[in-house]
Amino acid sequence: MPIEKVKEFFRTRGLENKVMEFDVSSATVELAAKALGCEEARIAKTLSFLVEEKPVLIVTAGDVKIDNAKYKSTFHTKAKMLKFEEVEALIGHAVGGVCPFAVNEGVKVYLDESLKRFKTVFPACGSANSAIELSIPDLEKYSASGGWVDVCKLVHPND
Repeated sequence: MPIEKVKEFFRTRGLENKVMEFDVSSATVELAAKALGCEEARIAKTLSFLVEEKPVLIVTAGDVKIDNAKYKSTFHTKAKMLKFEEVEALIGHAVGGVCPFAVNEGVKVYLDESLKRFKTVFPACGSANSAIELSIPDLEKYSASGGWVDVCKLVHPND
């Protein structure tokens, strides 16, 4: 089970007690914010893409969406999200629990600049009812990030 992989990942780093599991779903930004009692923007959502036929994760703030022009400028290709049925096999976590920890070998992780405005954020931990609170430097460290990217824009109510 992916959450067990993530718990083991954090156990080896002395952070197993920081992994939170909820009695309710945290599979979407809205549900995660409600489960945690925080603003949606602080949910670190992890999006799955294919770049040159290889899986890539981009961790973003909960109140942004991919800006196609910025994405293409950064990755030199059109944004192509993984299909629902591809995510677990390629990433190692199912939709709703995708996170940048304990992922399959070869998956590259990038952090979006939208996260930098927060002291701490809440990424999932491999299941649709889990999260961990991490500082931005800790998120960078534990996600084995390949670096920071600027590929998002704020979501406006009419978008």
